[in-house]
Amino acid sequence: MKIIIDGMGGDNAPEAICEGAVLAARGIDHEIVLVGDEETLRKCVSKYQGRRPIDNISFVNAGESITNDDAPAMAIRRKKDSSIVIGMNMLKNGEGDVFISAGSTGALLAGGLLIVGRIKGIDRPAICSIYPILGGMASMLCDAGANSECKPRNLVEFALMSSIYMENVLGRENPSVALVNIGEEKGKGNSLTKEAYDLLMNSDLNFKGNIEARDVPKGKADVIVTDGFTGNIILKLTEGMAWNIFKTIKNKFTDGLHARVGSLFLVDKLMELKKEFDYAEYGGAPILGINKPVVKMHGSSGAKGVKSTIMKAIDFVEEDVINVIRESIQVVRGIND
Repeated sequence: MKIIIDGMGGDNAPEAICEGAVLAARGIDHEIVLVGDEETLRKCVSKYQGRRPIDNISFVNAGESITNDDAPAMAIRRKKDSSIVIGMNMLKNGEGDVFISAGSTGALLAGGLLIVGRIKGIDRPAICSIYPILGGMASMLCDAGANSECKPRNLVEFALMSSIYMENVLGRENPSVALVNIGEEKGKGNSLTKEAYDLLMNSDLNFKGNIEARDVPKGKADVIVTDGFTGNIILKLTEGMAWNIFKTIKNKFTDGLHARVGSLFLVDKLMELKKEFDYAEYGGAPILGINKPVVKMHGSSGAKGVKSTIMKAIDFVEEDVINVIRESIQVVRGIND
């Protein structure tokens, strides 16, 4: 298997990308291909591999990078020598099995649509983000930001694709599905959620009904479905509140008490909680609905997050999730090749 990685994307590139690639490469037999400024990437990998050379990391040169300030679709069309465009074309042409990037989300979505192409029968690809649950198994939030405006059938597609990913990659048998709404009762919400509710209820998915935002962090469903506007707000609000709470508790119990065994115990427990809620533990977010596996890492991913994403990407490919989605959507829509 060839794992293509954008070596220049993300806040901590190329250092974190190279370090994470080295960490992953030492434990797998697959080839990792880093795309970006080749000289920079070679020096960076050499730094982290130390005296133990690694023979399953290779390089493809890219003379440009796409930034978050670039208009996504325009950048994909104009920056042909960028790491994202080169990586996407390699994926499309069968020169790799999965593409991973911590770069511009918009560019990844545009590249997925314009270069790799959409799965026949899927209206809109979606970002399906792992949502950590304290004291429980993680959920999947979909859409987490790709589509700010959706039709009811889009939400059904998101639920189907997320369920397939959860079952095949995360090992969650017959995952439960819930629809984000302003109340649990049937009939709540706007026209989008009301119609989506009926479609989901009549589907073969394990649909459990509506879920309110306050219940999302409780892990009441394996798959949490919503439009990308709402999903992105839920994700970022949760992330911001979590880190602020951790910081406040840590400061409250450690200021002036470092010598006490009790405070050290609390700090240890706090670190356990922080690890449990750390997105880096779960890898990146798959972009589902396009013809090849593409994974978006958090823009601020460190080496541990990069390594975790690579390991999950291997499962993504090996479990043939894209073809399972393709076959499932054909059955649902009655689409023939």
